[in-house]
Amino acid sequence: MPHDPIDPDDLLTHQLAALRETGVTVPAVPARARLAALEELVVDGTAAEPSTLDGITAATGTVADLPVDPSTVADRIHAGWLGRCAGNGLGKPFESALWTPALIRDYLETAGAWPLTDYAPVLDPMPEHFVLRQDCYRTTTRGNVDGVTRDDDLDYTLLNLLLLERHGRGFTTAQVGALWLELLPFGKTFTAEAAAYRNLTNAVPVPQTATVLNPYREWVGALIRADVFGLVSPGRPAEAARLAFADARLSHVRNGIYGAMWAAAAVAAAFGASGPREVVTRALGVVPPASRLHAALTHVLDLHAAGAGWDTAVDWIHGLDYYYVHTINNAAIVAAALLWSDGVFTDAIGLAVSAAYDTDSNGATTGAVAGVLAGTAGIPAHWTGPLHDRLTSALSGHATESITDLAARTHRLAVQEELAGATVVVMEE
Repeated sequence: MPHDPIDPDDLLTHQLAALRETGVTVPAVPARARLAALEELVVDGTAAEPSTLDGITAATGTVADLPVDPSTVADRIHAGWLGRCAGNGLGKPFESALWTPALIRDYLETAGAWPLTDYAPVLDPMPEHFVLRQDCYRTTTRGNVDGVTRDDDLDYTLLNLLLLERHGRGFTTAQVGALWLELLPFGKTFTAEAAAYRNLTNAVPVPQTATVLNPYREWVGALIRADVFGLVSPGRPAEAARLAFADARLSHVRNGIYGAMWAAAAVAAAFGASGPREVVTRALGVVPPASRLHAALTHVLDLHAAGAGWDTAVDWIHGLDYYYVHTINNAAIVAAALLWSDGVFTDAIGLAVSAAYDTDSNGATTGAVAGVLAGTAGIPAHWTGPLHDRLTSALSGHATESITDLAARTHRLAVQEELAGATVVVMEE
């Protein structure tokens, strides 16, 4: 496990970084024995960056719904699932801190595959300075895709669909945790999710599960879990964001929560938006305006409006002082990929992955939004054909699922009166 929530040394390293990111003064001598003292310095919300739903909604105000053509919803939901699966597979070979935008481009140019418009090819022989992820070397590369390979980005999409089917829109964060313990193997969780899972097994109450020995609490994990809340809330970004909040608070605070809310809102907005700029702008409405995530996404919008090139945007994002799987820099990549692609599906996921950082997660989230924008007809067959309508997961009892069936089940939730018509109420334990 690259980040181990059971290893005090790893916890110490990232706890120090997380505290500094939020402006906390850190003790001068961070000995391993002082981990407990560092834990006492954790603050899970401020006036500028609240971590409660009331605080967030007070900061953001009302976010309007968008008109949606109901005749297109089922197809767009299906496209959102397909787009997430394809984008995730595209990014998996490059999911490592070792890959930079320049190295990804070097690899693809060497392979004759730049710009990235199809699954990444495997070089044979493979130069030593290129290291693709071994667990997807022959499963998510060009000519080797045979169904959707199991990945945590998709485990959580399925898990949250099951959550909504079981508990409806009024689910609590405690119910999220209970479903994790029932269906999700601990060994398939990472960073903030693994820390929250460990806390659940130690009977830590919600929402302290997000803060106890969890230095990953603003990383990208909650964002990758959020898409299905947008898919069941077509045209209703505020509703999607509130559902995402109830899930995210199990493991995240502040910008970790906002990233999930923003992603869910972006998917929901894509059902009725005129294009990616409206998607990104509408979704930004659910993010507290004084937060660091809001500032980063606003700057990306400003760069695009000013006519800056793609490389300029990527360079700016990589200049942000965050770890490669932090929420803020990865959400900025998703936003930039949507904007600079102008919503063209292949361009969107290709740009998201070529920008490096959390490539499979960014490809997946970008793919979901771009898929909803495009509809199934807007996703070229070379992305979807190799998926063979088959998704593999690590969830107990759900080893293999039909993507078509998952989309149909999601559509049923989207059109149910209790999900579609009522204001979301989130229980805060």
